[in-house]
Amino acid sequence: MADTRQFSVQVEVLLRDGIADPQGATIERALPALGLEGVTAVRAGKSFRFDLAATDESDALAQASVVADRLLANPVIEESQVTVRPAGTAA
Repeated sequence: MADTRQFSVQVEVLLRDGIADPQGATIERALPALGLEGVTAVRAGKSFRFDLAATDESDALAQASVVADRLLANPVIEESQVTVRPAGTAA
């Protein structure tokens, strides 16, 4: 069996372009009340972090992409972005 290493994974899930984002819109409307003018295009999403064992970085990315596509994101309305790095390295 091949040696495995630990990888840290971050998955960002956002609504696809063209899908209404009421949470992002609410945040954007609230910002001027906090004195924050000029902030636009606010989008809300979800972030997931986990570790996994894989033989190399491409194997880790492939495994993490399956998790993101089949479990964490609804592919009809959401898209995901997966980032993989060796465990213990700075993000």
